[in-house]
Amino acid sequence: MTDVKSQRRIAAKILKVGKNRVKIDPDSLQDLSLAITREDIRGHIDTGDIKKRKVKGVSRGRARANAAKKRKGQRKGPGSREGPKYSRLPRKTRWINHIRAQRKYLAKLRNEGYIEKSVYRKLYLQAKGGLFRSVRYLRTYIEEHGLAKKRLPDLK
Repeated sequence: MTDVKSQRRIAAKILKVGKNRVKIDPDSLQDLSLAITREDIRGHIDTGDIKKRKVKGVSRGRARANAAKKRKGQRKGPGSREGPKYSRLPRKTRWINHIRAQRKYLAKLRNEGYIEKSVYRKLYLQAKGGLFRSVRYLRTYIEEHGLAKKRLPDLK
């Protein structure tokens, strides 16, 4: 095996790359071992005996795929979460979302004649007090206590 360490070093300087990025054709090792000047090395570069290796990059494919999954609402499990529960969705925001949905549902029932105004007012205040954890629970409460005049419509 011929030693082409110095030729590799010279070629790296000429090509302006690191020694590891210099690719030497194994068939022309014998000729290359005789090349001792920079001019000889340049000649071998021109003939293609010595080449520059391409830079190996880091693929963004995985990152793009994960970003797409995140947009779809995936990758939200406990391993992806940082920060306490209520820093991700504050208590107040959660409360606002719940109470607005319940009040909207109550208003709909009142306007469409499913419940009377007095029942609406009573349920409204109970919702304000936090009695119902969801619209579904509110609907069940109305049905169980017989507060509706007619059968309630199905939830979406």
